[in-house]
Amino acid sequence: MARYTLIVGTRNWSSWSLRPYMALKATGAPFEVADIRLRQTDSPTTREQILKYSPAGKVPVLKVDEDGTVLTVWDSLAICETVAERHPEAGLWPKDPAARATARSYACEMHSGFPDVRDQLTLDFARSQEMPELRPETKTQIERILSAWDGALADYKGEFLFGNFSVADCMYAPVVSRFLTYGVETSAAVKAYMDRVMALPGMQEWRRCAQAEVDAGIV
Repeated sequence: MARYTLIVGTRNWSSWSLRPYMALKATGAPFEVADIRLRQTDSPTTREQILKYSPAGKVPVLKVDEDGTVLTVWDSLAICETVAERHPEAGLWPKDPAARATARSYACEMHSGFPDVRDQLTLDFARSQEMPELRPETKTQIERILSAWDGALADYKGEFLFGNFSVADCMYAPVVSRFLTYGVETSAAVKAYMDRVMALPGMQEWRRCAQAEVDAGIV
């Protein structure tokens, strides 16, 4: 059986690390987590530590060890895709081709877009923050995310965006946290969706780790 090791950054900050973590949790497969503290400038720097695992110099990184042969996968979406392929029983993509194509579009839009949301509503998983004065671009991007969530929940009528929990939900999990951190107003349907995401065991475990970082003064 393959042995998985997921290398992640500081839990309270690393939105990209959270995404594949949630995908792995959804499979039920055992995996180890190696934590790297972000924003370290003293030697060994954060980048130096990450380079031990991947030449890309960024987290997350997934190591898949099969009988001594190690596969390295980097980038959040690539890791989620790999996990979905290796564990089809987890149903991390919808079975219906049209729904699957739409779910991939949602995931990729999150992967490549919403730069102003990332900039102004930074991830602070374990704490609440005051809403900053939002730029027009940020407001537009928030509206797009909320509209997309409302649309998927109405169309697929499940607990998650495409019925069952999927890679699309993994990709938006940090946004759920961001919106709660800054008190973004949502529809009732979206609020219920966010509550369900936050109640997932993986999100609860991530929160405990993030809170431990805060309590230890790491962040």
